[in-house]
Amino acid sequence: MDMNTLLPIIIQIITGIIGGQAVGAAIKTAALGQLPKILGGAIGGVGGAAILGSLLGHGVDPAAAAAATSGLGSALNLQNIVGGAGGGAILTGIIGAVLGAMKK
Repeated sequence: MDMNTLLPIIIQIITGIIGGQAVGAAIKTAALGQLPKILGGAIGGVGGAAILGSLLGHGVDPAAAAAATSGLGSALNLQNIVGGAGGGAILTGIIGAVLGAMKK
């Protein structure tokens, strides 16, 4: 794998973790540990970016989009940043709700 393939995925993971951390801080009642916030954010970030990309008509495969263009500019796009942060926040929120319900 070259950097043009990995960079969009790295951006999605990082923005997903940021979204997951934000939701984890906002939902204190769930009392999520760092591991669920990080994993939920990272997985949700990649999934959210893929879903947003397919809704916007950019396809699901971030590697194909990165191969078409090169450089950091292609990785820092709406699909990767907003989809990553949103997906990470949503999945972390779902994990928090499930874990909170299991504690009751």
